[in-house]
Amino acid sequence: MDNRMNTIAGWVLFGCASALGLSIASGMIYHSGAPEKEGYPVESADGAEGGGGAAAVEPIANRLAKADVAKGQASFAKCAACHTITSGGANGVGPNLWASMGKAHGHVAGFAYSEALKAVPGNWTFEAMDEWLASPRKYAAGTKMTFAGLSDPQERANVIAYLNAQGSNLPLPAAEAAPAVAEGEGNAAAPAGNTAAPAEPTNATAPAAEAPKGH
Repeated sequence: MDNRMNTIAGWVLFGCASALGLSIASGMIYHSGAPEKEGYPVESADGAEGGGGAAAVEPIANRLAKADVAKGQASFAKCAACHTITSGGANGVGPNLWASMGKAHGHVAGFAYSEALKAVPGNWTFEAMDEWLASPRKYAAGTKMTFAGLSDPQERANVIAYLNAQGSNLPLPAAEAAPAVAEGEGNAAAPAGNTAAPAEPTNATAPAAEAPKGH
């Protein structure tokens, strides 16, 4: 009887030891600690992580109104490896750009434009040139032009103003008015308390305004 009890007790102890060992081993394998960084990044439609969309770009008409032709000429140095811009200048890797503003896409005779660019309807308007300089490949998918584009909107306006001054001289578009501020948004709250009473009118006759002098 004693031997039988000892055997049963031994098996019970063995079972407990085995269960304890399996628990320790599984805990080591399947570690359930907290992650170093909770959550995961969500990429927005424009490729930015988390935040909102891209900042609004000022209309090209407004940027042209404050464009600097001299700065545009300096930025055109990035284009000079492929383009000439003098009257009667030769074509290079790209076409001569003299008097190109307002002209049709692919207007330079004898230059082998890509079919992608020739298929774009319309002329080189200020808006079209702004889009082209921002990203040639987006403007005309399949274009042979490998230039990555100018990401700075004001730099593009400077370059366009310079291009326009080289033989095109198109009138610049009128700047767009700033969006109206909703009533009450732009005004500071009136201070509490009594407002000052208007000044009493005097009996003195106001002097007549002087007529503007000629220039």
